[in-house]
Amino acid sequence: MNIENALKESMSIAGAVGVALVDYESGMSLGTSGGGDWFNLEVAAAGNTDVVRSKMRVMSALSLNDSIEDILITLHRQYHLIRLLDAMNARSSLFLYLVLDRDQANLALARHYLKRIEAELQV
Repeated sequence: MNIENALKESMSIAGAVGVALVDYESGMSLGTSGGGDWFNLEVAAAGNTDVVRSKMRVMSALSLNDSIEDILITLHRQYHLIRLLDAMNARSSLFLYLVLDRDQANLALARHYLKRIEAELQV
């Protein structure tokens, strides 16, 4: 699956508001879908690179021999799901960033679908 199809599949997840594929080393988006005037995905994606980098630093400081699967940020009306792509496939600096409307989303299913999309994504 290419980036465009991965973004399209992600937007088909119930409650999806926007999605981005982001490189957390550079802070750049490789692609976005959704969002709109009220939600700038480029700004949000770049800002969430700081979240990922910060968590990586904490894990390193704690000498945790593990990897991040995903990071969840819950707001009153939204879920923000950051899914790091599998480092075993040489995609260690990429993550999928999915914004969900909390009233319409099923978080467990969204995580499941993102995991499937990640497995099929070819960058």
